[in-house]
Amino acid sequence: MLETILFWGAIIVVVIAALYLFSVYNGLIRKKNRVENAWAQIDVQLKRRTDLIPNLVSSVKGYMKHEKSVLTELTKARSAIMKATSPGSKAKASSGITSALKSLFAVAENYPNLKANENFMHLQEELSGTENKIAYSRQHYNDSVMEFNISIQVFPNRVFAKRMGFGKKEMFDVPEADKKPVKVEF
Repeated sequence: MLETILFWGAIIVVVIAALYLFSVYNGLIRKKNRVENAWAQIDVQLKRRTDLIPNLVSSVKGYMKHEKSVLTELTKARSAIMKATSPGSKAKASSGITSALKSLFAVAENYPNLKANENFMHLQEELSGTENKIAYSRQHYNDSVMEFNISIQVFPNRVFAKRMGFGKKEMFDVPEADKKPVKVEF
């Protein structure tokens, strides 16, 4: 009788442990997929921005014949973001585009006809909207990464996560140069 109770008790403990491990594994898979989806959303917005840049450059070229360096910088920044693969390299490349766009719009202030051009205004609005979407996507990605990283670092998940192949994810950090306040002069 005692042997039967111990046998069934051991079976119940093994079943509960297996169910717990399945639960941990499935929870980590869900969070990992959320991180990957959030990263894909950043990629979508960055792609949208890089697709808008050639249109912006072509609409500006006729007005800014003397400002080729700004357009060259923007084109180089676009190429860099298209080659970047990791969150860190994408953040750095994205910073380059942001800087180049700031320069472009600052230079555009010297060209009243350009500022009044419908195509330029439309592209500027599109880029502004895209920048907002990129910021939201970055925030969502970092929130998802934080949730995932916490899940694999807390006990008892920490014990099983590494053995199941789950490792810490990289946040999308903004480079130090972009954290400095923007200087506006009139």
